[in-house]
Amino acid sequence: MVVGLGNYGKRYEKTRHNIGFITIDRLASEYNLRIDKRCNLSMIGNGVIEGEDVLFAKPQTYMNRSGIAVNSILTDNSLLPSDLIVICDDIDLNLGTVKKKFNGGDAGHRGVRSIIESLSTRDFYRIRIGIGRPPEGIDASDYVLSKFHKDESEVIHNSIEKAIYLVKEIIKEGSKG
Repeated sequence: MVVGLGNYGKRYEKTRHNIGFITIDRLASEYNLRIDKRCNLSMIGNGVIEGEDVLFAKPQTYMNRSGIAVNSILTDNSLLPSDLIVICDDIDLNLGTVKKKFNGGDAGHRGVRSIIESLSTRDFYRIRIGIGRPPEGIDASDYVLSKFHKDESEVIHNSIEKAIYLVKEIIKEGSKG
């Protein structure tokens, strides 16, 4: 299962905090999939990547309560936390940096924290996309809810493509075992 974290609603659509939703939408577009079914407090869709059936989800619980939706989807689909790939923003990574990790903490990300708490485990993949730190004098909350600037679009596009590559890599590795 691949989950993009973000906040639902027009107000948040293209904000830094929604890079997880943006990446899921791009991945769905690449595979000609629709994420249009409302289920388990999420918008979900199904598809095949690297020969594996994949469930895509965008929780509709707001970021800080993402774990409720993720836990519900995993349970209803008999999936393990280790089958989970979470894509999210990371304010502590430079803009354009993308990192993959299995297990570990929440790195201060409340959406990831919610998932860890709801699943009672840290054993899932995270793909963190760097959005950079806010400029001096800008509150972090305001910054993550702001939109990317036009001059950042190429860097963000490349970050999303790298995140998609990492999703495919994780799925391919999992299908070997």
